Amino acid sequence: MSPDDLIIVGRIRKSHGVRGDLVVEPLTDDPDGVFAPGRKFVAGTVTGDPSKDRRELTLVSAYPFKGGFISHFDGISDRTVADTWRDRYLLLPPTEIEPLGESEVYVHDLIGMRVELESGEAVGTVDAFYELPQGLTLDVRREKGTILIPYDRIVTTVDREARVIRIDPPAGLLDD
Repeated sequence: MSPDDLIIVGRIRKSHGVRGDLVVEPLTDDPDGVFAPGRKFVAGTVTGDPSKDRRELTLVSAYPFKGGFISHFDGISDRTVADTWRDRYLLLPPTEIEPLGESEVYVHDLIGMRVELESGEAVGTVDAFYELPQGLTLDVRREKGTILIPYDRIVTTVDREARVIRIDPPAGLLDD
């Protein structure tokens, strides 16, 4: 399986308790279906690449907790081991999740995409994204630094094939 065959579906936030449980933030539209006991995940990075050891984690249990899940994985039995998994990502092959809709994109695919105004004028390139309480925010690198762009309020279209994001920002957002 190549790195292109894997999709980010969750982020391990932190350990929880002393028995090796982890708090997992789902990064999928179908968290209950994806985080079902028995599912095998590949450990990965923020870019959707598998970790160097290509470690697989089998989900034993997952219970709802503050917008995510308290999850227990086979082989993680204490807090010390669980702490080593902080800020890692969980990946699955695309065949195990619902396919993207026409206007949808995987968040890790946003990195490196060009950002343009509706007119086609270049704005910059996506350096990072942040899952904030108010929604997904893009960190866009421009000639004169970076700018944060709220995805849901400003992005009008995403062309996955051309790797272009079109935006319609309010007046003053892009002023230097």
